[in-house]
Amino acid sequence: MHMNHSEPYSDDYIKEILTSVKTIAMVGASPDKTKFSYGVLRVLSETGYDMIPVNPRPDVTEIRGLKVYPNLKSIDRTVDMVEVFRKPEDLYEVAEEAIAINAKVLWGQIGVVSEEAARLAEDAGLKVVMNRCPKIELFRPFWKPRLDLKI
Repeated sequence: MHMNHSEPYSDDYIKEILTSVKTIAMVGASPDKTKFSYGVLRVLSETGYDMIPVNPRPDVTEIRGLKVYPNLKSIDRTVDMVEVFRKPEDLYEVAEEAIAINAKVLWGQIGVVSEEAARLAEDAGLKVVMNRCPKIELFRPFWKPRLDLKI
């Protein structure tokens, strides 16, 4: 099913994704505390998601005590969602990797949009969100994160 990603996602669509996924691989995770991705990793981790930072730099081995993997295929457990903090032109390649590891969701961070990548992922059965931040979506007032945790 191909969605029109230029239109707003329904609350139910976002809510269903964020309540169903447990393990999130963050491609483009950074150890730099000033980077937006670091704050998102922190909040999602504290909310109770099993966060897996992905960063190819050999000197980055852990972020916030979490083991860093160089790429998606090196991850040793099931990944529900792949969240992408990379340039839009990198999204297609990440989509290919997400399909290869049987992820269920491809999530492009704010500014990360590629219709080709979305089509590829959707054709493989993945749900796709682009140009959104899960940290922001978690704190929208119409629902509580994970529905079982206190904010």
